[in-house]
Amino acid sequence: MAIIPVPQLSDNYAYLVIDDTSKQCGVVDCAEADKVIAEVERRGLQLIAVLPTHWHHDHVGGNEDLVRAIPGLCVYGARGEHGRIPAQTHEVDDGDTVEVASLKARVIGIPAHTNGHIAYYFAALNAVFTGDTLFIAGCGRVFEGRAQTMVDSLAKLAALPDSTQVYCGHEYTEKNLRFALTLEPNNQALKSKYEWAKDERAAGRYTVPSTIRDEKQFNPFLRTDSPELRANLKQLVPTLADDKVAVFAKARELKDKF
Repeated sequence: MAIIPVPQLSDNYAYLVIDDTSKQCGVVDCAEADKVIAEVERRGLQLIAVLPTHWHHDHVGGNEDLVRAIPGLCVYGARGEHGRIPAQTHEVDDGDTVEVASLKARVIGIPAHTNGHIAYYFAALNAVFTGDTLFIAGCGRVFEGRAQTMVDSLAKLAALPDSTQVYCGHEYTEKNLRFALTLEPNNQALKSKYEWAKDERAAGRYTVPSTIRDEKQFNPFLRTDSPELRANLKQLVPTLADDKVAVFAKARELKDKF
């Protein structure tokens, strides 16, 4: 069993999820079909499933090309996306199970970035694919929900086992960490991760995956209870309400402008 990142567009990731026994695989969030197909062929695999996390073009733009190239593909999509997943063949809801050969993934509904955004949690791989909801040291913009919606969605991901590997949709890590340092400049785990990320990117390497445990140590959107983070936000907004949704909303607003 393996997970292979396939870079897409300028800073997106698709991921091949591979069943080693059958050599069958699925792809999470395909924006560019040609790059995915080339990696599938290079590894001698059979692509059988497409697993989009949400409807945005940079996560599903390759779906129709994939289906044209490989007839019979199973293309999943959340019911909550209301038909906006191209070439969709199967609707799924929170709590459903999807299969890639012998591998099974639990669908986790995590709306806010889009109304139907989902994650795929493969317990056997100890991995979750979070699309544009949970990034390394960040979270997605709240486009179709409210701050409370995103807080609830992030809490569902944070409840996964700490060792769960986090595979997100974009290579935003270095900038996310730089922003996080404006809120928690004394967080040693955060400072160390930032230095690591700079080195990795300078060497042309990926920063994925992270883990749920690590995200709890340095991701500001999972750290709304941090006294340092709250104190720094209070300096900016003395009237800021002392609850996690208000803290999250202000942090997200600042990130939007960062």
